[in-house]
Amino acid sequence: MDWLIVAPWVLVVLFFVALFAGFIDSIAGGGGLISLPALLAAGVPPAQAIATNKLSSIGGSFSASLYFVRRGVVDLNDQKLNIACTFIGSVIGAILIQHMRADMLRQVLPLLIICIGLYFLLTPRLGESDRARRLNALPYALVGGGCVGFYDGFFGPGAGSFYALAFVTLCGFNLAKATAHAKVLNFTSNLGGLIFFILGGKVIWVLGFVMAAGQFIGARLGARMVLTKGQKMIRPMVVAVSVVMSCKLIYDNHGAEIHQWLSLHL
Repeated sequence: MDWLIVAPWVLVVLFFVALFAGFIDSIAGGGGLISLPALLAAGVPPAQAIATNKLSSIGGSFSASLYFVRRGVVDLNDQKLNIACTFIGSVIGAILIQHMRADMLRQVLPLLIICIGLYFLLTPRLGESDRARRLNALPYALVGGGCVGFYDGFFGPGAGSFYALAFVTLCGFNLAKATAHAKVLNFTSNLGGLIFFILGGKVIWVLGFVMAAGQFIGARLGARMVLTKGQKMIRPMVVAVSVVMSCKLIYDNHGAEIHQWLSLHL
């Protein structure tokens, strides 16, 4: 597809939108709620927007992962099994979504994300320090890596929050450490899903690379904030992003009903 599908000034706007999305995503997840609507508002067709957004997200998750690995927060040797299961799960999810309807998941997902936000809100000491691990290597890789990776490949919104929550509750990681490890698995599942979008020829490469550059910069700034501010920043951000994400998903699913109700009662 011609890269001039958007005007040059729109390309600049999308770069800065992606920068902001990468910053938010590296701290609390949910960056796709910012970057994907921006692509759609710019006139990119839905299928191409989803594929291009996946490429954009790769830039952010790679940047944050690289920062955390270089700072010694994440040891890739310890994460090999998690990475492998996450990649396999995301590939399976990306294959199945092409042959199945995701309507039921769209209905349930807002409730799941609200529960995550409430869980972080009502447990102020959650992830304050490392705790005892509940699942050993292989069981955790299958659940926290494979299952969440499958979800990310199959549908996607909120995957970063699911990864972080799994690391906190099942691995006993503190919140900053969990967020760092979540970005590595998020990058892995993004990569697995992107492969199938590339094979389908849906990616608009120039848009994707420009936004990936924006996300790369934004995620680098956000990753630094994770290590300097830690739990004090991550918890409220996760709660806020969970609320916004849930509201958007509910509106996407029931926008017509909401407008009809408002017209009758206002």
